[in-house]
Amino acid sequence: MDIKSKIKDLSEIYFNEIVAARRHLHRHPELSFQEFETSQFVQNKLTDFGIKFTPGFVKTGIVGIIRGKNPEKRVVALRADMDALPIQEQNEIEYKSENAGKMHACGHDVHTSTLLGAAKILNEIKNEFEGSVLLLFQPGEEKLPGGAKLMIEEGALNNPKPDLIIGQHVLPLLEAGKVGFRSGLYMASTDEIYITVKGKGGHAALPHDLTDPVLIAAHMITALQQVVSRKSNAFIPTVLSFGRVMAEGTTNVIPDEVKLEGTFRTFDEEWRITAHEQIKKIAGQLAESMGGSCDVEIRIGYPSVLNDEKITKQATQFSKELLGEHQVVELDMRMTAEDFAYYSRKFPATFYRLGVMDKARKITSPLHSPTFNVDENAIKTGMAALSWLAVSFLNS
Repeated sequence: MDIKSKIKDLSEIYFNEIVAARRHLHRHPELSFQEFETSQFVQNKLTDFGIKFTPGFVKTGIVGIIRGKNPEKRVVALRADMDALPIQEQNEIEYKSENAGKMHACGHDVHTSTLLGAAKILNEIKNEFEGSVLLLFQPGEEKLPGGAKLMIEEGALNNPKPDLIIGQHVLPLLEAGKVGFRSGLYMASTDEIYITVKGKGGHAALPHDLTDPVLIAAHMITALQQVVSRKSNAFIPTVLSFGRVMAEGTTNVIPDEVKLEGTFRTFDEEWRITAHEQIKKIAGQLAESMGGSCDVEIRIGYPSVLNDEKITKQATQFSKELLGEHQVVELDMRMTAEDFAYYSRKFPATFYRLGVMDKARKITSPLHSPTFNVDENAIKTGMAALSWLAVSFLNS
């Protein structure tokens, strides 16, 4: 039996075990940089599989290694993130989150379980491929500064260094059984914006005696949109959004200050820095022109995800060999962000999507929603794809 057939067969054989692992993780979600039980679960599984690993990177991160023939010849890294989101789950399923206010609403339970499945498969067939496979179980993807950045800084990929790195992420817009790729720039950079608008509060019935920071903030949200509509190159995708406005007044009380929180995203690093300066300038000048002032803090987040063109083209072809021509699609650029970007800026990399949608069963909710769920048949595709990509790159 050839190695591709073995991977497919083993994905079938281990499917129920890995689904059970996914359901355990879904029941017990943990927030970014707090994945202690999750990490222990992964460590126990790797121990059961007979796979060597080093725990403790960024406290909960784990790096496993599977050595094939000529283990120093080439190294491929496979990455999964482990953290959940601060969302109260609304799904009525038998494996519903048991941790109040926490949910795997971004599919990281699927990422972790499919990498565990791939690890078990690859360990069983390690005498049939050249080189080694690094298994990266990473904390804190959902929270700055990002677990990927910290894993790199702590030397998780230093010994051995990978020749390339592969990441997989669920996509509820794509049917289960399919995967998607995009070469070059794929996902946007992301920065967090915190603005404190300051004025002089008081009785809402006496606005002429006040410097109204609520009014200033309202004008500021509108004025800052010119950063996107008038300041940016129309050919560079750019988003500036504010998701939180806090004015601690009441119906008849205007507060002394208003806080705004938002996000800035783009694909061009030079424009990214220029835009930060524009945001600060426009906000400051507008507040001053209306008699107030403001403090602007911009927290630099993840860079944009850059998929190596050669690696991604090869991965696309390998996936077609495994799944069939029509099961592999080309992806559109996305304004969402991923800390996998740090890996992609340091190593040749490809970050691809795993379809998890099933319209017939109404499994269509978007990521980061309280009703997000997946067609678990995608787990079989996911662990087979990770295994096949690793083997194909090592043996190519």
